[in-house]
Amino acid sequence: MILCCGEALIDMLPRETNAGEAVFAPYPGGAVFNTAIALGRLGAQTGFFCPLSDDLFGERLRDALEASDVDHARCPAVDRPCTLAFVTLTDGQARYAFYDTGTALRDMAPLELPTLDSDVTALFFGGISLVGDPCGEGFATLCADAGDRVVMLDPNIRPGFIRNEATYRARLDAMLSRADIVKVSDEDLHWLMGAGDVTELAQALRERGPTVVIVTEGAQGARAFYAGGVAHAAANRVEVVDTVGAGDTFNAGFLAALDEAGLLSRSALPDLTEDALRAALALGAQVAAVTVSRAGANPPHRHEL
Repeated sequence: MILCCGEALIDMLPRETNAGEAVFAPYPGGAVFNTAIALGRLGAQTGFFCPLSDDLFGERLRDALEASDVDHARCPAVDRPCTLAFVTLTDGQARYAFYDTGTALRDMAPLELPTLDSDVTALFFGGISLVGDPCGEGFATLCADAGDRVVMLDPNIRPGFIRNEATYRARLDAMLSRADIVKVSDEDLHWLMGAGDVTELAQALRERGPTVVIVTEGAQGARAFYAGGVAHAAANRVEVVDTVGAGDTFNAGFLAALDEAGLLSRSALPDLTEDALRAALALGAQVAAVTVSRAGANPPHRHEL
């Protein structure tokens, strides 16, 4: 099972009523939640962990997980409200305003962390769940306790959400050194590593510990840096409706491809071939293209590909 560990929240997406009024409509979301949903729809054995509110929004999140065949048995029901993320779109690009104080996610307690049973073979982390405390420290602890399981990390950095940069960078440094696979956008890479050539920065990031570093570059596609060199997959050409959930869905496609090929293990990752990586990148690009072609984070099911 691939256990996705991180934020579940409600995306308040901009809509317009028949009377022309601007409103926000609630949709289940969150970067890590979206990756779990996409993995489940692709047919991978998937679990999700995050404390979920016992309010009506928490019920919507549970219903969405069940509808996509994602196991949420490790998600404790808590008497705290759900995080809300109000989304605005400019030329299809999403911007977020988070309401997260005192929520099911943000105030996660150490006792709410799950036990990692033998059926969990890989862990995925990322998103805003790594920024704030106490939840950020909790997810970092879970990552450190991963044992011999594969760890994939997508920090999905949102500078405007960071309040204590030193603490956040230290947390990411520790998680990067443990991660086997790291996915970053070119913007994430520059935030982490500074100015410079993307290839050189990605190789420097690999030297911190990850076996594979993936850099997504929008219309230029994605590259995977690994011991054997660099694998590349082109982006799929589609008419973009919005970009909500694009990177999250890419992560799911990449993980699902390796899982299907029997390569999602710490023993197999160091020997990945260019062909295997290119196939995983290509599935990530394919499912992300479907997601951006329709409104909201709505990743495809396997039969849609």
